[in-house]
Amino acid sequence: MMPPAVEATQFDRAAADQMTKIISDLSRMYHERNEALQEVARAHHEALLLLAMAAEYRDDDTGLHIVRIGFLAEALALRMGQSRHYAELLRKAAPMHDIGKIGIPDCVLKKPGPLTPAERQVMDRHPVIGADILGKSRTPLFQLAAEIALTHHERWDGTGYPNRLSGEDIPLSGRLVSVVDFYDALTMDRIYRQAYDHEKVMDMLSRQSGKAFDPAIVDCFIHHGDELHAMRLAVKDNGTGFTQLIQNQSGSQQGPPHFQGGNAACQPP
Repeated sequence: MMPPAVEATQFDRAAADQMTKIISDLSRMYHERNEALQEVARAHHEALLLLAMAAEYRDDDTGLHIVRIGFLAEALALRMGQSRHYAELLRKAAPMHDIGKIGIPDCVLKKPGPLTPAERQVMDRHPVIGADILGKSRTPLFQLAAEIALTHHERWDGTGYPNRLSGEDIPLSGRLVSVVDFYDALTMDRIYRQAYDHEKVMDMLSRQSGKAFDPAIVDCFIHHGDELHAMRLAVKDNGTGFTQLIQNQSGSQQGPPHFQGGNAACQPP
């Protein structure tokens, strides 16, 4: 018969081994569950991003506008002193800003001339449509995307739409994206006009400071204008832009080659 002390020691060892196995199994299950949830979140984001790209293809035959918006918004946020976490969320959320255009008829969206008041009313619904699509998810990414979709056509002076917000009542995300959207949209060819050159758009942006746009954000964009312009040109139609857009890391490791991180020259608004 085994001495009680030896038997107790063996029992303790077996119990410890069993506990170690249980902890190991729980840890493995936890990591597998997290990986599965992350994969679902990635798939959800990618599906909505593809929907946003489908909406953009109706208005831009390359779809690269939304890729550039993501990288430019991230870069500008960092240069405004925002955290890398916020800038990364913005990079992923900003490309969905015009997803509501999926609900606008082609006869309005693609009209090669000025819209009638009735057509303008239809077009002006797209921020609300986009916010409704994106706001159904409660995750921080899609809540930010819904906020951007709803507010990126508001104006600093309160004359924008859909809610006529003004000044800092407009969320920072909407104020940032409105500037980069304005810049990128005017430097690309549209069905109703040719692209303006960089210098012309920078002048137009400056003239809208304090009217359409937050003056602090405009000042920061102009201060880094040459760098941001080079970054815009670095986004090519080779498929890598979309892949980089949905990566988890932000900054120069994932963005176009001219993106070199933050800069202390601009302060947060």
